[in-house]
Amino acid sequence: MTITDLTQTLADDAAAGDVSDARAAAVAAFIAHAREIAATYTADRAPLAALADELVALAGQAHLFPPEHFPVDAARPAAIYRLAEDPDGGFALFASAGLPGKAQPPHDHTTWAVIAGVRGVERNVIFHRSQGSKPGQDTLEPLRQLDVRAGNAITLSPTDVHTIELIGDTPGLHLHFYGLTLTRLAGRVKFDPAPEGGTQYSYRTFAAPALIRHPLVSPAALKRAIAQGEELAVLDAREEGAFAREHLLFAVPAPLGRLETTIDRLVPRRATRIVVTDLAEDIAHAAAAKLLRFGYTNVSVLEGGTRAWQAAGYEVFSGTNVPSKAFGEVIEHELHTPWITAEALKLHQTRGDNVVVVDSRPFTEFQNMSIPGAVDCPGAELVYRIGEIAPDPETLVVVNCAGRTRSIVGAQTLINAGIPNRVVSLKDGTMAWLLAGYQLDHGQTRCAPQPDEAAQAAARERAARVAQRAGVQHIDAAQLAAFAQQADDRTLYRFDVRSPEEYAAGHLPGWRSAPGGQLVQATDAYAGTRRARIVLADWDGVRAQITAAWLAQFSGHEVYLFRPAPLAPRESGPEPVRVLRASEAEAPWIEAASLFALQAQGGATVVDVDSSLAFRRGHLPGAWFATPEKVALVLEHASADDIIVVTSSDGVLAQAVAAELRRTSQRDVRALLGGNARWQALGLPTETGEAGTPAAARILTGDEDAWYSAYAYEDEDRRKSEMHAYLNWEIGLVDQLERDGDLPVRLVDYRQQ
Repeated sequence: MTITDLTQTLADDAAAGDVSDARAAAVAAFIAHAREIAATYTADRAPLAALADELVALAGQAHLFPPEHFPVDAARPAAIYRLAEDPDGGFALFASAGLPGKAQPPHDHTTWAVIAGVRGVERNVIFHRSQGSKPGQDTLEPLRQLDVRAGNAITLSPTDVHTIELIGDTPGLHLHFYGLTLTRLAGRVKFDPAPEGGTQYSYRTFAAPALIRHPLVSPAALKRAIAQGEELAVLDAREEGAFAREHLLFAVPAPLGRLETTIDRLVPRRATRIVVTDLAEDIAHAAAAKLLRFGYTNVSVLEGGTRAWQAAGYEVFSGTNVPSKAFGEVIEHELHTPWITAEALKLHQTRGDNVVVVDSRPFTEFQNMSIPGAVDCPGAELVYRIGEIAPDPETLVVVNCAGRTRSIVGAQTLINAGIPNRVVSLKDGTMAWLLAGYQLDHGQTRCAPQPDEAAQAAARERAARVAQRAGVQHIDAAQLAAFAQQADDRTLYRFDVRSPEEYAAGHLPGWRSAPGGQLVQATDAYAGTRRARIVLADWDGVRAQITAAWLAQFSGHEVYLFRPAPLAPRESGPEPVRVLRASEAEAPWIEAASLFALQAQGGATVVDVDSSLAFRRGHLPGAWFATPEKVALVLEHASADDIIVVTSSDGVLAQAVAAELRRTSQRDVRALLGGNARWQALGLPTETGEAGTPAAARILTGDEDAWYSAYAYEDEDRRKSEMHAYLNWEIGLVDQLERDGDLPVRLVDYRQQ
């Protein structure tokens, strides 16, 4: 299918709503045809003529390039918008927008170029260049002139010199297609009239535009897209701490400097419509550029960022995992989930009443702090293991977490499953326990035992009823294979909801680890694309059904269940991380022992890019901390001859960050092999960065990467104040959701048969 053949289909898509999807499809088709053409011809003007025909056809679909997506105004009379770019910088497509009068002096490109008109008239004058009469000067003589408008194009060789001027009274938009992207054209030459005038020009190299933008989407248009329920990923490019202060409800934290290690799992389909935001377009365009180089084809930026969203009258949220936490509040509000206060629970325990406290958090959180006497049983395990925890139907079951969400969801899960016990949530969780003046346990290892076959069978029957009432569908291997074949057109997530230990012992190839309780508690951390297909699996038939039932009631995704065959091939080990590359730059590794020796000689500057919280607990001696997108700040503190060593927890993130810093700084930048974990395993020295220590001053970017839990504050009064604020925030989410109106909650009331 040619670009022209796509026109009617794309026009129909555009008429139905936003044109972003249609434009992305047309651009992807153009790039594919351009590759075919480039492979057919030798490097002369013949392929450019064929490319020009294709580019004219693309530009002729003006409805795909509305002015509001490529704005210019008096404050910004000209702008360059990136539409596509190869990872190696080749085959780059831009939209050049400008007001009448926009002009560029004579210049070359050092690569071939094709320019086609969408609207407006761009006058091109081509010059013959010859050696001038003085060093540093050349002679430019006009050869020909071409006005590029809708329906025609101009082709330029790497050595062609031309000028550009938008003439007439219509703002212009022209598509510029290059053999190498603008940011890689370091040798381009710009010509200025020489003092003696005439045809003599001095020349100098010039850089790419300071800011290359990406197609914009207005707050109103994004709000419509969310309401229409299309597949969509809204990514916030800020670090989590900054994100948590204020963000869109459905925005997912996808920090610019960590995209290499996170985006493939978060948004697996490369054609997904992505809208990138931040606070005010500060770093969103840098994130969009990286996404395009990763191979994502449908990337826009929210015009004006979160501030513009709020200015448009739309709701802005604070905190993390907001959709899931808000859902927990809706459950309690609508289903009247019963609860018990910390004081009442304490009284039960003091009297020795028949009561069991079940902590629904992951084991690491439970071990850090827990209600005295509590048993750990993460959320999706509750129905699976409750028969072993509370075999007596007269036992009062109290479900708790650190705050509210998992307490509420966990208690309602058991109620929905119809266990015979009375079940309540601990109102406000361990926060309420501390606020009441009681002590928490630390380092406990009490875990719910594995159920026997009879208990599993009973749990499986309860889980099946819960999933059926929620409308969750079961699929077989053939349907799953069909979903996998459609994954280029429809996002597919496949989650193994068992414990991380079970996953590591053996899981289906290509499936991700997402313990069910955490998947419900933090759905946005696992599935960055809204309205996707989610398939859940386990081998016991309990945990996947319970998890699927909850996801079906609020996530807006299509949720399915898959029961693996007992003899299905399995992989072992932790979930692999696929690291994407935004450039060809590589950073060499340095081993811990070599770095230790280099530090002793005073020849290295170390920067940790992993976590400011972890940095405070312990880091390499003398290291700095910076968030990945601001790692270049460390160069201000490094000697000119220093080797720059980037480290992270395991070295994976460090390698990606070091490669980019090496490319942009032209310094000797290396990554610590094995990261901080390897350093510590070798018993090499570390230091802490607690407040008041010299090391604390080496945190270059503050705490914008971290969202502090109320538990993190050492001062008791501050801690209590933060806990009260957090609990009030959670309770207030119900009203915020009502004002926002976009969370697709569809609660099933299991009390009604």
